[in-house]
Parts: sequence; C-alpha cells; structure tokens
Amino acid sequence: MTLEANFDFGRSDAGTITIGLAGEDVVCDWRGACFFSAHRLLVFSDLHLEKGSSFARRRSFVPPYDTHQTLGRASEVVAYYNPAAVICLGDSFHDDEGHERIPVSIKDMIAVLASGRDWCWIAGNHDPNAPDSLPGFSADEISIGNLTFRHEPMENAVCGEVSGHLHPAARIRRRGRSVRRACFVSDGNRLIMPAFGAFTGSLNVLSEAFDGLFVWANLQALLLGDRRIYPIGASSLVADRINANGRRA
Repeated sequence: MTLEANFDFGRSDAGTITIGLAGEDVVCDWRGACFFSAHRLLVFSDLHLEKGSSFARRRSFVPPYDTHQTLGRASEVVAYYNPAAVICLGDSFHDDEGHERIPVSIKDMIAVLASGRDWCWIAGNHDPNAPDSLPGFSADEISIGNLTFRHEPMENAVCGEVSGHLHPAARIRRRGRSVRRACFVSDGNRLIMPAFGAFTGSLNVLSEAFDGLFVWANLQALLLGDRRIYPIGASSLVADRINANGRRA
C-alpha cells in the first residue's frame, strides 16, 4: 500500500500539473522532470551521476548503481515526451571527473537519449567543466522564450528563472501525521526543480537557503507522489524537526 493511501494529502488524480511561469506553461511531472510544450523542451535537474563512484574514491562505499538507475528513469521520461531538446540543469555529475569514469554502456545510454535532439549540459557547482566526451553542448545558462535556465537560483533573478541546486522538499502535517517529499516549488515568477538523481538528498523549502527567493503569498510546492503530484500552498508547509542527535525527524 502506498504512503498516499495512508495519508490525507487531499485529492489528486494527476500525474502531471501544469503551472504558469512568466507567461509560459510548464508541465511538472511526478517523476521530477518538467516539460515546456511550446518549445518541446524537457528539463532535468541535479542528476548527480556517478555519485556512488565518487564516494568510493573517498573509501565510502555505497551501491554503485545510481547512474544506471537515474538514466533508466530519465529514459522513461524522454520516451514519454519525445522532446526536441533536453536541458540538464547542472550537477549532472557528482564531481567534475564523473563523466570520465562512466563505462561505455552508460555512454551508449546517453547517446541514445540525445539522438535526434538538442542536448544541453548546464554547468553546476559539482561539475563546472563541460563533459566533452559526451553528446550535446555546454553552457553556464541558456535563455529560451521568456525563460532563463541556470543551475543555481540568483538572489535578484529576472522573472522566468528555472533552476535547481537546492534539491527542494516539502513537509506537511495532517491529523497528527506528517509526510516529507521532494517537490517543485514556484511562485509563478521562478521555478526551482527537485533533484532527479537516485542518490540525492533534499532540503526543506522553509530552510533559510530559500529565504527571499519567492513571494510567499504566491508560493506553491508540488509534492512528488506515487504517479501523482500534490499541490500544497505555503500556509500548509511545516519545517523539519531536528532530534537530539541533530538529525531530521
């Protein structure tokens, strides 16, 4: 039984929700990607490929399957939307040498994903240099229509910014129970996307890192559920509780 079946989120039968952003329509998908239909553009953020191998280099061993799992999920989304272009919003690799460690089989997966479409790697703080051995082109940021795509949200960004970096999540509490999920977060002027990578963590949208980025009265978190998206207004969001060991509870 899914968590949704045990928690009163409120009604949602939608695997996608379309929101307005700077005069553009954005389809937010329950898998954590978004699609701009007017441009046939699909966007992923924070894939963090090769995070497992990056940890292993520091003798912290985790299962080495994150890259394959993340790209497998990405393949499903690409097949569903069949975009003309794809943008990866930075931190596509967990470190700047990640693209050099991927095996031929993974390079082949990326080549299939990029075949027949434009593919853009936005520079992130984890991977500032271009992955020259892979298909596509690289940029610090890119503007399309009314939108600007970059990795890290700017403090005084113009309307229409789409970014990642902060790995947003939201917590809500109903009838004495709480749930926390990765989410899209937007106020209609800017959008911060959830991390798409299999091994990525998340940061509550009420954390100080988000201070000043949104008009609070217009803020909406779109929580990722099991084939569902749940739109939650700012007034329903709650902060994480930190236990005596300094861990999130």
